[in-house]
Amino acid sequence: MFANRRKDFPTLCADNPPAYLDNACMTLRPTSVIEAIRSYYEVTPGCGGRSVHRYGNAVSRKVNSCRSKLQQLFNANEVGEIVFTNNATHSLNQVAKGLSWNKGDIVLTTDREHNSNLVPWLQLEQEQGIDHRVVHSNYDNTFDLEAFEDACAKAGRKLKMVSLSHVGNLDGVETPVKAAAKIAKDHGAMVCIDAAQSAPHMKIDAQDLGVDFMAFSIHKMMGPSGMGCLWGRMDLLEEMRTIHAGGSTVSTSQYDSLAWSKPPAKFEGGLGNYSGILGTDAALDYISGLDLDAVHEHEVSLNRVMTSIVKDVNGMSIIGPTDPTLRGGICSILLDNLDAHDIAILLDDAGIMVRSGMHCVHSWFNSKGIAKGSLRASSYLYNTEEEVRLFAETLVEAVDALG
Repeated sequence: MFANRRKDFPTLCADNPPAYLDNACMTLRPTSVIEAIRSYYEVTPGCGGRSVHRYGNAVSRKVNSCRSKLQQLFNANEVGEIVFTNNATHSLNQVAKGLSWNKGDIVLTTDREHNSNLVPWLQLEQEQGIDHRVVHSNYDNTFDLEAFEDACAKAGRKLKMVSLSHVGNLDGVETPVKAAAKIAKDHGAMVCIDAAQSAPHMKIDAQDLGVDFMAFSIHKMMGPSGMGCLWGRMDLLEEMRTIHAGGSTVSTSQYDSLAWSKPPAKFEGGLGNYSGILGTDAALDYISGLDLDAVHEHEVSLNRVMTSIVKDVNGMSIIGPTDPTLRGGICSILLDNLDAHDIAILLDDAGIMVRSGMHCVHSWFNSKGIAKGSLRASSYLYNTEEEVRLFAETLVEAVDALG
């Protein structure tokens, strides 16, 4: 379906390119993104938002362009609600540590959260006395809406924040965010979503979802590493403290006082990652030319192929629902008697790149006593049926030989 797109990615144009199936960690970058980054250093290596010479003005225009494209992509109310960060982790920490908390305030997350949406809340529990509570999923890792509603009801007036992964990086399972957000709002809570695994793969309308904050990483969206974003409702951003103060985060300062800048400048202390922003701008142009519904369908079709080959093999089991349509492009596999890292190294020798380990979801693995993690294959628009077949068939051969 997207075979003609492969030529846009230099690493896929090399002789004997690998079957790259580690897209949940980081996607490949098209030539247009690489050229945009290069152009910053070669053509307009200036300082946006500060210098008024031609280099600085050129960068400032690109920064504004990129922010505007993100506003449109996610239907933010205004361009000032888009904050550039280093990654989704930075964005989630800004939310957790920028808001004001009282001892006993309750924060709900699920049992399948990436460390980035767990550790900041645990840190607040240790340091400020908030009450972090975990809502457990159904047996197949799907979201238990009834358990969530019960947890909200038990929290009552103390419920202050619900922070959920939109799509799990462990298993590809989507959370019914719109329904969960409505329940949380009925109890007076704010809602934050970790959209790192959803933003590259589906249409997201922040207004329709009814959430207050959204964090995502550009390196999972065919853009540069070191770039992420936080979207937040302006009234909340205006009241939030920055965790990265200095530079343009203030409009002016005296020896004994300061005046904070308006969002987003308030949160973007220090010199910006201008090459990263130019690369992001190009990545957004590339994504805007895609039908994200078709991308999702393509990923599911590849997951069907992987699932059909490995699902009944002794010595391995798939994390999450058996139905691949509920796991998007992610297929995470537990190996009974083998170390996932060892198998990943063997696969790499065969020209197949996947992720092995606990995928920063240590809490889920530890709760189940799984010490060796899992093997995760994750596809994107440029992957092919031949690649996922190669992965699945090679994996089965390795398990049969070593198990």
